[in-house]
Amino acid sequence: MLTAIFQFFLLTAAHPFYVGITSVDYNKEAKRVEISCRMFYDDFEVELKAGDGKDVDLINPKDRAATDSLLSKYIRSHFRLAVDGKVLELRYLGYEIEDDVAWCFLEAVNIASVSKITVDNRLLFDQFPKQSNILHVTANGKRKSTKLDNPERRAVFEW
Repeated sequence: MLTAIFQFFLLTAAHPFYVGITSVDYNKEAKRVEISCRMFYDDFEVELKAGDGKDVDLINPKDRAATDSLLSKYIRSHFRLAVDGKVLELRYLGYEIEDDVAWCFLEAVNIASVSKITVDNRLLFDQFPKQSNILHVTANGKRKSTKLDNPERRAVFEW
């Protein structure tokens, strides 16, 4: 009985923490940087609504193209990446929902080599003062990680 009550509480209560995970992977063979951002989709909807003033439904969007456009604009204004001092043009590839999170995918192409990656990540910082963003960055066969607690938004990784 206690187990059932506990499970019900877990399903109905808002998650007690605010954390996103972003992976940045340099694919040397393809000469591109591949990015995936994982955020609680309900928090992401709150953040998008606050910025745009319109309700956003990531699970059942009324207009998928418009939703993708909104996500692309938001992510590219709240997430920046530089390789060896050069700010990259990020191409939004799309998103998918898995359980209670939204996975958003981006890439930057024509990256010949990497010795330093600078990440500026403010995803969900506007509406969630306790938001933390964990970064996993892989290049040249080595993975490095850090955590950014709002308002800290910048990390530099060198190889």
